[in-house]
Amino acid sequence: MAKSGISAVWHDAGKKWEMRELPVPDPDTDAISIRVRRTSVCGSDLHVWRGDGLKESDPPREPFVFGHEMMGEVAALGKGVKTDSLRRPLKEGDRVVFPYFFPCMSCYNCIRGEMGACKFRGGRKPLSEWNVCNGGFAQYYYLRTPHFIFKLPDDLSDEAAAPINCALAQVIDALHVGRVRFGDRVVIQGAGGLGVNACAVARDMGAEMVIAIDGQKPRLDLAMRSGATHAIDIGQFPTPRSRIDRVMELTQGIGADIVVEVVGFPAVVEEGVKMLRMRGTYLEVGHISPNSMASLDVQGLVANQVRFFGIQHYDPWIVKAGIDFMQRAKGKYAIADVVSHTFPLDRIDEAFRTAEWVGRSGGSKVTRAVVAP
Repeated sequence: MAKSGISAVWHDAGKKWEMRELPVPDPDTDAISIRVRRTSVCGSDLHVWRGDGLKESDPPREPFVFGHEMMGEVAALGKGVKTDSLRRPLKEGDRVVFPYFFPCMSCYNCIRGEMGACKFRGGRKPLSEWNVCNGGFAQYYYLRTPHFIFKLPDDLSDEAAAPINCALAQVIDALHVGRVRFGDRVVIQGAGGLGVNACAVARDMGAEMVIAIDGQKPRLDLAMRSGATHAIDIGQFPTPRSRIDRVMELTQGIGADIVVEVVGFPAVVEEGVKMLRMRGTYLEVGHISPNSMASLDVQGLVANQVRFFGIQHYDPWIVKAGIDFMQRAKGKYAIADVVSHTFPLDRIDEAFRTAEWVGRSGGSKVTRAVVAP
């Protein structure tokens, strides 16, 4: 195994990337060193890159490595690791996908089997604490214990597999929590990586109508090829009221059974809850930035008996379900086409600028940019 690797380190000061060579640690007994092959620029990464939610008075963050929506191959196995999480033999070179967070396995939520809700779950240690090559936007990622890991089938490309542990897994979890039922009408606010996957998953779970909302026509076109039955183009419906009215028109004045928010801007929550039918379910996925404040009429939530769920992370079984779904979706949904651009690690700045959609006109062709470290 290589003794060092390149990490893309982000500096708030100067808003710039630095390519830094860092040591690659040998894995502990039950750990795995992953050679990262593809990492997507997730919408949450764009929030981090922009500094969304930070106040002008906040000091610059210490230089750090981020990126989480990834897949790779086994670079080295700890002496105690012989199989993946389904007890299938695991060896160096096997392509794998894995959750990017680490449940503690011993808190109240974990012992209830709610590992996605672990209060003590960990992520990557900061460079100031552990100065090694370890991240999604890096050549190596350290999968410490306790972890979950799943071998990938040969018929899934690296690009198709990269979004499994976030864009796909997150919406599978959300729609599982939301309990999509046969014949439901589902609205997806946002047709980026999560939104396109949400269209396919909702449709596959039995939704009769899936309405995708976005301001980028290529994204809406992909959503329509990935399970959406209707598209609402923000360019044609430029106000919240016009979009709410359009949803009501499509649902014969009833409203949606479920609305899924995957944009991450507070204003869309205010309009999304108004698209619901009485006792409809709102699934909030997109808000990962601090200070994301929405103005909601709580009496309206009560009067309409809205079921509101905040969704972050997922339980391990969902990763394997996502792999199976990607195989099943071939020829039925175009979700393998979610990744539209691939960049080498030393062009990560270009990858982020290409993925950026805020302030962009409706003709952008990017859905998901990935970095190939």
